[in-house]
Amino acid sequence: MIGVNKVILIGNLGRNPDVVAFPQDRREEASNLVKKASFPLATTEFRRNREGERIEQTEWHNVVCWRTLAEIAEKILRKGTQIYVEGKLQTRSWEDKDGNKRYITEVVADNFTVLGNRNRPDDSVQHEPDPLTAILNNDTEPLGDLPF
Repeated sequence: MIGVNKVILIGNLGRNPDVVAFPQDRREEASNLVKKASFPLATTEFRRNREGERIEQTEWHNVVCWRTLAEIAEKILRKGTQIYVEGKLQTRSWEDKDGNKRYITEVVADNFTVLGNRNRPDDSVQHEPDPLTAILNNDTEPLGDLPF
């Protein structure tokens, strides 16, 4: 039987992405570096208890992006930004400095979409241009004829 490992989340970044670069092979040339961006994502659900009071429940998820997606995350994601993330769950383990086995479960992102920014400045105040616009400028190759 085939298994499915699919995660879809909509939430807000808890902090700016942490970005690190790893050598792809033993040579540490700039062209052989692979980037990894990681950040916490908060998803919040609301429900009512038996007394009719509104209860808020927030879950925190560790999200990891690799390569080009990590570069994009580094450029456009900021604390408070609301995003839609698709990916898969992955659990890894390691030994800490005391020899204890530690585990972490992460969402390895396949893609994400920026939905909004909770920390958007007031429209009357001048602010930086949208970073997505800076990436997708006139030099960006058009999508062309898509087969769908």
